[in-house]
Amino acid sequence: MAKKRISIGSWAYTIGPYGSHPVPFDQVCDKLKELGFDGVELGAFPPHPNPGNPSGAAGEWPGAMPEKSQRAELRAQMDARGLGFSGMAANLWGEKLINTDDQSKYIAEFGKNSEFALDLGIQGIRVDCVQPPSIIREVDYATAMSRVVNTWKTCCEIAADHGQYVTWEFEPGFAFNKPSDVVRIHDAVNKANFGLQYDTCHGQMVGVNGARQEGEKETFPSQVEFLRFLSGRINHIHLIDSDNTCHKDAKGDDETSAHPPFGLGVIDFDVIMPELVKAARLPHDWWTIDLCFWPDAWIATADCKKRVDQLVEKYG
Repeated sequence: MAKKRISIGSWAYTIGPYGSHPVPFDQVCDKLKELGFDGVELGAFPPHPNPGNPSGAAGEWPGAMPEKSQRAELRAQMDARGLGFSGMAANLWGEKLINTDDQSKYIAEFGKNSEFALDLGIQGIRVDCVQPPSIIREVDYATAMSRVVNTWKTCCEIAADHGQYVTWEFEPGFAFNKPSDVVRIHDAVNKANFGLQYDTCHGQMVGVNGARQEGEKETFPSQVEFLRFLSGRINHIHLIDSDNTCHKDAKGDDETSAHPPFGLGVIDFDVIMPELVKAARLPHDWWTIDLCFWPDAWIATADCKKRVDQLVEKYG
């Protein structure tokens, strides 16, 4: 069996601490090639390549590629570098999902991103619940869940028409962040091309710490038990450490999981990796590093690559 290919999420160099000085996409790709990466996971929002500004957004977005010729050129440039795309984070955060009974704009925007991914040869599209856990105080649980499930069913059908899978990244910062919620929504969507994106940092914060869960917390003693609970539902993997804390928003409040580089957290990867490999059903051969919100992501990338190289040798 071939070894897992390694990528890293490009958003690490465009948002949070890098929001005021993002690293250009070409520079990211050149650096990743130099470090021996096999590819990049595309954060499809400015200033990196993206399908264009959502309907109603003002002006033209940096990095927008509305034309198929632009996308073909990007794909050719990636091929020339010997780099692939491991997946794509679609820019859906400007849309409403839970607190509206009309998800048509969300679905239309997903469709636009799916077309973009198709033109770039990207097989997997990441989604999340868009809105914070506190939204459940405004919309009753059953209604909120049905809106998510029905919308994602439609998105999965769109993706399936393009030969793509959809992966839900559950995390503390968005609604339905309890283990039972994760399984309930996954099983209710019930589409062959739908699965869970397991980020080892989010796994720690959601499954072990119960960060930002509304009401009574649901936790497991360790990620091992959480992974067994999710077995067979994982279709995409993100690898990074956790120090049992959340990244802080501009007000200093917990937002979503911090993503410290390997060795700066508490995760014992030799314990969880065998369980993660058993629990996952990947339709591809990628493992992705995620340094989202880490202030020195650019500097930390090289060491993270070395660490994942070691994990691939042992478990991939």
